[in-house]
Amino acid sequence: MSRTTPLILATALFMENMDSTVIATSLAAIAADIGTDPISLKLALTAYLVALAIFIPISSWMADRFGARRVFRVAMLVFMIGSICCAFSSSLAQFVGARFIQGMGGAMMGPVARLVLVRATPRHQLVDAMAWLTIPALIGPIVGPPFGGFLTTYFSWHWIFIINVPIGVLGIILVGFALPNEHRNKPRNIDGPGFVMAGLAFALFAFGCSVVSLPALPPVYGVIAAVAGMVLGVFYTRHALRTEFPLLDLRLLAVRNFRIAIVAGTFFRLGQGATPFLFPLMLQLTFGLSPFESGMVTFVGAIGALAAKFVANWMFAHWGFKYPLVWSTAISAAGIVAMGLYTPETPMPLILAVLTFTGFWQSTFWTGSNAFTFADIEDKDAGQANVISQVLGQLMFAMGVALGGGTLELVHRLRGGGELALVDFHIAFYVVAAVGLVATVLFLTLPKNAGHQLLGKPHVH
Repeated sequence: MSRTTPLILATALFMENMDSTVIATSLAAIAADIGTDPISLKLALTAYLVALAIFIPISSWMADRFGARRVFRVAMLVFMIGSICCAFSSSLAQFVGARFIQGMGGAMMGPVARLVLVRATPRHQLVDAMAWLTIPALIGPIVGPPFGGFLTTYFSWHWIFIINVPIGVLGIILVGFALPNEHRNKPRNIDGPGFVMAGLAFALFAFGCSVVSLPALPPVYGVIAAVAGMVLGVFYTRHALRTEFPLLDLRLLAVRNFRIAIVAGTFFRLGQGATPFLFPLMLQLTFGLSPFESGMVTFVGAIGALAAKFVANWMFAHWGFKYPLVWSTAISAAGIVAMGLYTPETPMPLILAVLTFTGFWQSTFWTGSNAFTFADIEDKDAGQANVISQVLGQLMFAMGVALGGGTLELVHRLRGGGELALVDFHIAFYVVAAVGLVATVLFLTLPKNAGHQLLGKPHVH
């Protein structure tokens, strides 16, 4: 397998990952500048993830209809436009809208990159390909927090979005030269009613979960939106099971290993999705760190993640998928519990060591889970499996932000309001860690040789 393709595809993931980690580090500064509070700004994080959930389902159809290379380049352009709009936002509404535009671009970048790789790579080489796809993407979280914190502290938060422009231009040029445009299937008929129902269901549910805890809006609006989203989700499920070519073919969930990978990944993302929002905020609001100092703390987790990419292939080849997935989810949950134990007196070297260690295991999970999702999926269903895993994954990240922010706000209100306190963050971390630990329980149900066909051998030790 040529490593040029995954490395170039990773340009998009680099932009996305750096962008998300930079914003988490700079939330407090952005909120102060546009006249809102940091908890309300989680609506901007959610808006991006909602846009992903709405538009990811049509990414496979778009790639087949217009060609993966063309869709990928247009997606990068849309992401750049959204970044420029973020930089010029002066209110919460403008910032949320700009983040939604970014999400429209991101909805095509990541899934199309992964779809191209799955179609172009023999199954027994998929773990190695996924590792190479994400190595440059991990540079984003390493560079993002300290660089974004530096820009926010010493210049202006607006620059954290402007830097996406030169990166995007470079990516568009490289994709034009090197991204393969083959493996293009005949596009299925687009499921219009399904797109409308699923899109509205995802958007209303994610928006509702966020609004429930937003100080700016009455919680009843959030409850109504979330319930409406769930009702639409039920209608979509009935529609999908009766339609020949549904937008999201839920019949694939009958495949046992795929179902376990999806459901376990859902709980893992719920827990992990909250931490990029909660941890930098805790460091800045209760530890008294500047955005730059906060970024210098949080980026070390990405160093551990980067190290994992060089041993993940060996780890899964030696142990199979079951045990590394169990270990990685359990240790990641323990890392979130540790965040709930930190105080301003906690030695910083200890915090950095735990972040590095848990970052290693989080990265191990992403590499293994991304490949294991396709273990028992036929080639003709790879596009559908890809969009189902991507859309549910991104929606759960949105729910993770809502879960973390909602728990934080609930504990804050029950305590009587006032300034956010350290105990508010600690309880929020315990809640999201418990949710993430469900993934460990589910992966324990896998057979020992699950996914062996991805490892190029019939059995694992």
